[in-house]
Amino acid sequence: MTEEVVQELIEKNPQLKPAKSKLLQMQPGRYCIHQSWGFGRIKEYQEAINRVVIDFEGKEGHSMDPAFCVTTMEILSDDHLLVRQQTEPKTIDELINKNPVELVKAALSQYPNNAATGTELESLFVRVLGKAKFKKWWASAKKLLAKDPHIAVPAKKTECYYIREEALNADQEILEHYEGTQSAKRKVRLARELFEHSETSPVLQEPLGRVLDDLNQVIRESNQLTPGERLQGAWIRDDIAKTLGRDVASLDPTTGALIREASELSQMAGSLPSNQQNRLLLLVKETYPGEWKPLAFDLLKNSNGKFTTECINFLIENECEEELASTLRRWLHEQNLRAPVLYWIVKNRHSRKYSGVLEGLISPRLLNAIFYAIDYEALQLAGARKIPLAEILHDDKDLIRDLLLTADTEIARDLANNLLINQGFEELTKKSLLARFIKHFPSVQSLVSGETESEGERLIVSRESYDRRGREYEDIVSKRIPENSKAIATAMEHGDLRENSEYKMAKQDQQMLLARKANLEKDLSRAEITDFTSAPTDQVGIGTIVGLRQGSTNRKVVYSILGAWDSDPDNNVLSYKTPLSQSLLGHKVGDTIELKIGDNAESWKIESIAPYNKGE
Repeated sequence: MTEEVVQELIEKNPQLKPAKSKLLQMQPGRYCIHQSWGFGRIKEYQEAINRVVIDFEGKEGHSMDPAFCVTTMEILSDDHLLVRQQTEPKTIDELINKNPVELVKAALSQYPNNAATGTELESLFVRVLGKAKFKKWWASAKKLLAKDPHIAVPAKKTECYYIREEALNADQEILEHYEGTQSAKRKVRLARELFEHSETSPVLQEPLGRVLDDLNQVIRESNQLTPGERLQGAWIRDDIAKTLGRDVASLDPTTGALIREASELSQMAGSLPSNQQNRLLLLVKETYPGEWKPLAFDLLKNSNGKFTTECINFLIENECEEELASTLRRWLHEQNLRAPVLYWIVKNRHSRKYSGVLEGLISPRLLNAIFYAIDYEALQLAGARKIPLAEILHDDKDLIRDLLLTADTEIARDLANNLLINQGFEELTKKSLLARFIKHFPSVQSLVSGETESEGERLIVSRESYDRRGREYEDIVSKRIPENSKAIATAMEHGDLRENSEYKMAKQDQQMLLARKANLEKDLSRAEITDFTSAPTDQVGIGTIVGLRQGSTNRKVVYSILGAWDSDPDNNVLSYKTPLSQSLLGHKVGDTIELKIGDNAESWKIESIAPYNKGE
């Protein structure tokens, strides 16, 4: 568009005057980005119809009103990355593959003040690289940008990347990030980095005092921090104060005060990095000199992962080994051992260091506690997350053998039953573990028979009866068997099993439940669901209504012959498996049959055969 053409447009539409420079840029060959059509190149201006013709990706020769383009389209400079990708494809490809940092610098130089948000850069690079390649490339590029002293990397997408006027070293960059962020959590993390760097970086010595005062205020006033994060911040603050020769006791709040304020020490411990958990235990002892033992045992009871080992080592180091051993045995007796502690016990059962602590724990009772913990965890977990206790029980080939060394046959069978009803194992895993039971207690083999499916005759059943049995099966597996297992575990705590009536009753219930479970599994596996719509009408079959007349009295009776589990004698509904139904199947209207209905055999004639209709 020439100067004259643009001036003429402005005279016709004075509102375009502020956009004069942009209209003048709409020259053939210039590249642009439109809000709707994306990247394109101006082909020509057709003065006769006042239209700019643009070749967009996937829509060539698209004509548009210049006045509309002013508000919806950006004319790109010759050094814009998208333009250079067209004019210098080899150069841009080389930057993409070999020098991402320089490519980002080139992109930033296109924005005002050489600064752009992460969102703006991502939008640009998606266009340059394409969606498929962008994500992996950008993740790698950000790591390189974080190491480059010439580029400031923001903490959030909404903040700006920018090219620094002067390069900063890594220490100065951490300080810059600390002073630039408003996030209390980020300040705690960056303060730790500053403290770790300060010993070798003279440039950080002077600003540490400012960081200390600011961090102390953050710990005292911020509501963004969890109790665990607040404690971590206080530790870092104290470490900085000691380096600067400041009195730690004068800082508020003290770490002891934070411990006393914590409503749940176990939760706080779980949020700490593993390398700080021992520091928490030492702080508990320092803060509660007369009460630290019960607190430490409570932390152990609710511990997880590496903190379990930290608690045990801490108690041993503080001369509590005998008390620890007796406490673990008591927790086992009371069914209070939780999964992480159980895992630690079996993982360390051969350790000489912990032999005194673990004496008497490796037993059938411990295996029962493990099964209970696995079952409980399976109920709590959503999806397919792994259960560490279940994995170690499967992977450690000698574990079941070790736990069953003092078991008798009856206890082994009880534990094998608990395995079969446990919801924390897949069926193949159960069979693998059961084989280890059978190796030492061959009588357990009889339990396997309840697990095999019958390969015999199929059972024709209605949808309603199938659903009824399915609900019964679910009730047995998810409710009644777990309740029975708990009843057995409780009864076992009462002492001698030979004189324990509660235990015997619970065991009888268990046998009935397992037998019913096995029968239901076999029946449901053989079931073939039907709606009886394909029932025959030329002869008696499954899904037909049969009208009969007694020869001696002319008494009439009508029977519906339905699925294997549909019997309802009071309403003359018969299962096809009953003797009466078997006598009728295959006969036609007019046939006379000797049937025993009631006490006597009589002669009956089939008068009608009709299809069963559920709605009638």
